[in-house]
Amino acid sequence: MLVSEFDYALPPALIAQHPPPQRSASRLLRLLPDGALEDLAFAGLPALVDSRDCLVLNDTRVIKARLVGRKQSGGRIELFVERLLGPHEALALIRASHPPAIGSQLLIGDHVPVQVEARVDDFYRVRSPENLEDILERFGAVPLPPYITHAPEPLDEERYQTVYAARRGAVAAPTAGLHFDEALLKEIEARGARIARLTLHVGAGTFQPVRAERVEGHSMHSERFWIPPETLDALNDRRVLAVGTTSLRALEAHALTGKREGETDLFIYPGFEFRVVKRLLTNFHLPKSTLLMLVCAFAGKDRVLDAYHHAIHEGYRFFSYGDAMLIET
Repeated sequence: MLVSEFDYALPPALIAQHPPPQRSASRLLRLLPDGALEDLAFAGLPALVDSRDCLVLNDTRVIKARLVGRKQSGGRIELFVERLLGPHEALALIRASHPPAIGSQLLIGDHVPVQVEARVDDFYRVRSPENLEDILERFGAVPLPPYITHAPEPLDEERYQTVYAARRGAVAAPTAGLHFDEALLKEIEARGARIARLTLHVGAGTFQPVRAERVEGHSMHSERFWIPPETLDALNDRRVLAVGTTSLRALEAHALTGKREGETDLFIYPGFEFRVVKRLLTNFHLPKSTLLMLVCAFAGKDRVLDAYHHAIHEGYRFFSYGDAMLIET
């Protein structure tokens, strides 16, 4: 398959730059198995679940992964932490006018030293004598996606994070979960649906474009996941509604490998056989992205692209701060 088959034209005005006033105030486009579409309010989601369902949430917590600093020569750099490897070591993307030399030192914030130790594919392994979590908390910024054009604001620290975020380690939010508030979650449980949690730390690969011409030529960056036994127990004899592509990938990775924790580089595109997930709640994704390919695998490319064209015509808001889509199979 060609990557170009997963393209569509999106007016820039439909890229949501800010979250809605309330979390659950988004719109919800429901895609039914026969291709029919329903334009709904996200606040109406509880009416679409019952005691047959188990919603699976990704409780990863976004870290302040974006750091600004300089080289010892004075040149400005941006360091984007992909993952923490330990208290003093991390993998990071580094943007600079010239790539930093291995062994060179970067200065973050008020002259906190960070040593460039090695190159690892697209990333650098860096080390600091200071605790990196502390450095991120003091000097880091919310890692908003590149299509959000404003600098991070205080509101972003709250709203680019789910209300159930618990385990630190993501560098991008599991955005389908941004629509939920505590009242909506309680309403869903009152309907008899189970709510279960897992963790997949979303990595920087979610922002990386697909550079291959053919879908099969793309390789995913690996991401860490953990599924507690009680979540697997909650799935028994229930329709699994994955909240977000990250929850889906973790569940399907477990079904393929039997692992409850570890790393996954599972790349889901049309032709993939789903073993666990029956319903998917997700946002609208970028053209030619691996996330759009996953959604097309789940619901069929033609049905999904038809739904996207409907969403554009109806003025839905797209991407991280945008509206949501419930896909039924």
